Amino acid sequence: VQLQASGGGSAQPGGSLRLSCATSGFSLDYYAIGWFRQAPGKEREGISCITKKGESTYVDSVKGRFTISKDNARNLVYLQMDNLKSDDTAVYYCATDINAENGHLYYTSPAPCAQIRTSDFGSWGQGTQVTVSS
Repeated sequence: VQLQASGGGSAQPGGSLRLSCATSGFSLDYYAIGWFRQAPGKEREGISCITKKGESTYVDSVKGRFTISKDNARNLVYLQMDNLKSDDTAVYYCATDINAENGHLYYTSPAPCAQIRTSDFGSWGQGTQVTVSS
């Protein structure tokens, strides 16, 4: 199970960035993907999630500005970020609700997108830095 977030960079307030999460070792047909972020000095927080069925959830701070989507055939999940604010500056991570043990895959949560908690996601990728400043 591998995940790799990319697409971060610098943007001005009001600008846009699109993050990608490349996945391998499992199918997006069966597992959810969550996007998280961690700002300096703060805890990692879940911001958006997409279920295996394609249903999406967002926290209030990004609702209406960020859009999550996925391409199951290409094993990619996207996070389109519009109208960026300085508070969006953070390292962004993608994760899935899989624990991989001894060659087997196990679900970490029955409803990972319900609250987008870090504890509901067992496999993580490396983060990508997003910096929003003028």
